[in-house]
Amino acid sequence: MAPRLRFAPSPSGYLHIGGARTVLFNWLWARQQGGTFVLRIEDTDQERSSLESVRAILDALKWLGLDWDEGPEVGGPRAPYFQSEQLRVEFKAKNPKGEFVYRGPVRECKDPSKPHVIRFRTPREGSTDFKDKVFGPISTPNSEQPDFVIMRSDGFPLYNFAAVIDDHLMEISLVARGREHVGNTPQQILLYRALGWEPPEMAHLPLMLSPSGEKLSKRNASVAVNDYRERGYTPMGVLNYLARFGWSFGDQEIFSRDELIRLFSWDRVGKSDGKFDEKKFADVAFQHLKREDLTPPPAYAEAVLPFLAARGLHAPERARLDAAIPTVRARARTLVEAADLLDFYFREPPHMEDAARALLTPNVAPHLAALRDLCASTEPFVAVELEARAKAWIEGAGLKMKDVAQPMRVALTGRTASPGLFDVMVVLGKDVALARLDRGIRIAQGG
Repeated sequence: MAPRLRFAPSPSGYLHIGGARTVLFNWLWARQQGGTFVLRIEDTDQERSSLESVRAILDALKWLGLDWDEGPEVGGPRAPYFQSEQLRVEFKAKNPKGEFVYRGPVRECKDPSKPHVIRFRTPREGSTDFKDKVFGPISTPNSEQPDFVIMRSDGFPLYNFAAVIDDHLMEISLVARGREHVGNTPQQILLYRALGWEPPEMAHLPLMLSPSGEKLSKRNASVAVNDYRERGYTPMGVLNYLARFGWSFGDQEIFSRDELIRLFSWDRVGKSDGKFDEKKFADVAFQHLKREDLTPPPAYAEAVLPFLAARGLHAPERARLDAAIPTVRARARTLVEAADLLDFYFREPPHMEDAARALLTPNVAPHLAALRDLCASTEPFVAVELEARAKAWIEGAGLKMKDVAQPMRVALTGRTASPGLFDVMVVLGKDVALARLDRGIRIAQGG
């Protein structure tokens, strides 16, 4: 039977990077096994829940490419599963007024007519046992378990009870979640057994800690998935690091999405908590951005467009963008950096740094003018031909490349560092390149 897995976030904020790792492992197993991945919004805490948070979570999941088969927006904007919607349906079936009526025993309840919580009467003998797919057999003495609350005085169930009901009704066969939930599992298993239901399989994932070993929080790292989106990382760069955080496949570090689906297994998930490594994260993400087999050129161009737009460069010429990307790809560690490196290709005139402008002095103006005319007569207008003719002229004039290359670079890009000078000219095209050289000559002449 194909497995059914779920991710059940509370809509009280953003999608945490640790939560994204949980989603990923569930999603990978569902996709590998031909199963179903369910998204359930656990919004029973009405005071903390908000539709804004729901939208933020859905948006983050969509950006990561972790799609769900059942849940919000699959069948409509308010399709199942919102836990509060499920509760209303269940409660009304029991009571036309929408109130949940509990008839079971309550230990030491003096006056059940007064407002009260409902507790589960935990057995005092024996133990509650289960086999975790990551940590193996886990046994909890029942004497260590309290009579835990399952229903608040306002009639709303607490997490453990609601999760058990929903997981059963949704036929969830494997619950995979962070290790911080392992203490909830014995109580949930007790509820399953009390209701006469078979518990699902359980898998608890090692924790994602800060570099100092504390709980990962805003104080010590970027924790919201959207933070990484805004910082210019690609979805697969994020997912690759998350996959390797607690899971391994030999010495391989870099994976495509298809490889992760094919290779993932629970027996390769480690038991030890790990510390979030920002440098390693950036290195893994850079590999995805740099390699064409992982981020093909069209995908790179689409991904960098919003970051160019953020710099005021809207709708850049696509042919020029496609030609420019290979000149910066090996150096741009993020899409933010890529947009910065690409900026001069599309800004007219390019912003000229003060240190760069200082290189355009009157004594270089004649050299720039000569090279400008040389480039204007070069056909075909390709890098190898431009470089060959420029070098020949420079040698004939008794100059060195460094004497004229930097002023040319400044005139063309406004910067002292850029991709290869002649590659830049080809990407800009003859007309734009010549116009920028003319402007550089005017500046050098004091104009």
